[in-house]
Amino acid sequence: MMKQYARDKFTSFKLRVPTNWQDPQGDPGAKHYSNAFKDGERSTSPGNPPLFVAASGNKYHTDTQKMLIAEYGAFIDKTCEAICSAWSTWQAAATVGALVVTGSICNGGIVAGPPLEPEIMLKGAMNSPMKIRYTTAIATVISNAWLAFTLTMKWAAVNYWPTFNTFPSPVIPPPGIPNQLQLPISQVTQVPTSIMCMTMKPQMVSMFGEANAPFMPQLFEAICDAFEKCYNDWKTQTLVTKVMAMGGVPTCVPPAMAPGPVVGTAIMLPGGFT
Repeated sequence: MMKQYARDKFTSFKLRVPTNWQDPQGDPGAKHYSNAFKDGERSTSPGNPPLFVAASGNKYHTDTQKMLIAEYGAFIDKTCEAICSAWSTWQAAATVGALVVTGSICNGGIVAGPPLEPEIMLKGAMNSPMKIRYTTAIATVISNAWLAFTLTMKWAAVNYWPTFNTFPSPVIPPPGIPNQLQLPISQVTQVPTSIMCMTMKPQMVSMFGEANAPFMPQLFEAICDAFEKCYNDWKTQTLVTKVMAMGGVPTCVPPAMAPGPVVGTAIMLPGGFT
């Protein structure tokens, strides 16, 4: 899905190649230009998918378009694969600590997981000096942005254990009881400003440091836009599970042993974001 989002965004720019091309006009320019090519070269089929738009049907223009479609399409696909692989690794390893349990309610939380940058660099497009520069900018910015984002994730009055309001046992020992309601990550308070396209794109452009690089802003925007859209899907489709609560019930002590609200702590085990 990230590949498609990125390709759709890049296509939306309608980048014409060669850039700023205008067919010669008037006499004798137009005639000389037409005569310079064989019949089969004057009108040819453009390439698809149309990541770029050929400036004309001239074979040399459509050949340029097809070459750029292949080159940029491959970079987009490989980059998205690398990002998704790193994201998946993070998701499988991520934990949450410092959760406070009061009755059925969960508050607090500190999310921890591995950085995304190493895996993006390992699996991204690195087969030329220019691609290394592009991949480095993308990997660094996305990794830092994701870390900043996860630090904003906090559980605020999330109802995970309905039975904990009147729990009939004095103690819940380790490893605890998993959350009885599995709610999407969107239920967790979060501030995604750092991973928004409008935040990450200028950071990548600045880090890349070559303002006139062809199609650079559009490429970065396509990747950032795809990442933001995937996050919007992810937060509603991914559930929080394996939140293990432990603690005690202050009212449930001898001789009364009256059921009451649980008071304790919780942690989310690795693999809890599913």
